[in-house]
Amino acid sequence: VQLIESGGGLVQAGGSRRLSCGTDGRTFRGYAVGWFRQTPKKEREFVAGVDWSGRIADYADSVKGRFTISRDNVMNKVYLQMDSLKTEDTAVYYCAARSDGDSSTRIIDFDSWGQGTQVIVSP
Repeated sequence: VQLIESGGGLVQAGGSRRLSCGTDGRTFRGYAVGWFRQTPKKEREFVAGVDWSGRIADYADSVKGRFTISRDNVMNKVYLQMDSLKTEDTAVYYCAARSDGDSSTRIIDFDSWGQGTQVIVSP
């Protein structure tokens, strides 16, 4: 399934941004979906993930309490609500899906990836 991210942009520290992940038309209702991020100086890292049902979510320690992942299986969308943003959240954010419906934090478990959307958090 081809994934398409949107919602990136420039935001001030302390602000909020919501990223969206959709598909090229095919459903990913049975898929687990994750958000990852990468900067030029760091390897790609897990941010948040949700299982197929939307009931089980995982978060990296660095974003717990600030980011919320959710999904709308009717609209075929997964969202990442980012609040209290920090400059260190600046990165390219990638949406990924795995046909196994269980949430995972491991990059290797994901079958499909989007092209990424840039988030820049200014001081």
